[in-house]
Amino acid sequence: MKRMRLAGSVAAVLIAGAALTAVPTASAAATTPRPPTSCALPGAGQAFGAAKPSEQNLDAAKVARAVSMLSLRLRLSVQVFRNNCLVSQSPLTALTSSVHNNVWSVTKSVTSLLTGIAVGDGELALDDPIGRHLPTGPGWGDAAHRAITVRQLLTQTSGTRQSILAEAASTATDPNLAREALAQPFVYRPGAKFQYSQLGPALLAYVVQRAVGEDLIAFAQRRLFGPIGISDGSYLWLRDRSGMAYGYSNLFLTPGQLARLGLLMSNEGRWAGKQIVPRSYVRAVSRPTGTNGCYGLLFWTNRGTSCTSADIPAAQTLNRRAIPSAPVDAYEMNGTGGQLVVMIPSLDMTVVTTGYFGSLALNPGVVLGAAPDEMQWTFFRELMAAVQDVDVPDAGPYRGDPISFDLDPRNFLDPSVLLTNLVTNPQCNIVFCDGGIPTKGLWQNLLALPGLVPGLGVR
Repeated sequence: MKRMRLAGSVAAVLIAGAALTAVPTASAAATTPRPPTSCALPGAGQAFGAAKPSEQNLDAAKVARAVSMLSLRLRLSVQVFRNNCLVSQSPLTALTSSVHNNVWSVTKSVTSLLTGIAVGDGELALDDPIGRHLPTGPGWGDAAHRAITVRQLLTQTSGTRQSILAEAASTATDPNLAREALAQPFVYRPGAKFQYSQLGPALLAYVVQRAVGEDLIAFAQRRLFGPIGISDGSYLWLRDRSGMAYGYSNLFLTPGQLARLGLLMSNEGRWAGKQIVPRSYVRAVSRPTGTNGCYGLLFWTNRGTSCTSADIPAAQTLNRRAIPSAPVDAYEMNGTGGQLVVMIPSLDMTVVTTGYFGSLALNPGVVLGAAPDEMQWTFFRELMAAVQDVDVPDAGPYRGDPISFDLDPRNFLDPSVLLTNLVTNPQCNIVFCDGGIPTKGLWQNLLALPGLVPGLGVR
């Protein structure tokens, strides 16, 4: 009997142990990350779905600290999304929600998306020579310029002369951006060297317009902006005097409109059940090129380890990723001053911010927003520490980069580039173009201005 009682006690202990093994304790369950839910993407006029950071496996206090830190860097807005849910935003974001900000070179990424849509439609191919889609005749490029490919314009490797501020200095007076780009002489073999250019993306915008047979802004509204809930007349995209959209800059969007573009990319080009941008193209934009490990198809990427900056004050190549504190699959739309739309597919995370610079570094290129950024390194280090369900290695604090002392203004403000813009060719200059005075774009800009004024434009 004693043996039977002992055996029964041992069995009870074993059964109890098995039960404890099979059923997690309350403390173990509390530390196991819960699968987060996704928010539905909003329609036109609808607000973003929201969630508490804890509902998206984020430490609320650490997220708040990261957003607060970034807010103090001259930010007009900060928005953090996970699984399409808005989990945090800066206090100023609510006040600036109706403010249209020039997103500067984020416009280049929008031009890239329109290119991808046209490619998906079969209207052009990445390795098409642009001459296939250009008019013929004087002023529309010699054989070498017409042989530049769509891909070379997307990767900033056209080889033509560039000077960033000089290219943009003629804004609002440009007679025809495409012709200005075609008039710039070659300084490198096409495809051989990365040079951050303004006129290259402007030329690409015109090529896309010609390929699809529709005004570029009308095409953007019909195929990109409208389907993701950005209403016609609710934004401004400036045109040159010929009526062509500035493909490199001068697109004015609200923080919410900018966030819609980011969420579109985070959903692999799909919105509310409809594929807007081909999935294959969305994946291609962040693949680094052989000429710049931090640049894809008019998007900056975190995948490469050799980053070449823009020429402000001079191009500089750094042997590191663009954002060492973020996952390697992060990529972004980046406009001067810190207009940023950052997608991190491995975390289902999207970060959107607007503002005026804010980096704290001795390097002039970093301060001016032309080189890989101290502000992003610092912010993403703080934000990644809040992620509870994925282990993101800590890259440590920003360590500084070698300082370039090349301050030659001709790097970014070459007068010969500006002169070519103003006196493009015998058929087109700052006054006359093809026998007339181009004013079409000026009137179109005036008619579009009400979209910037709350209450006047369509919301």
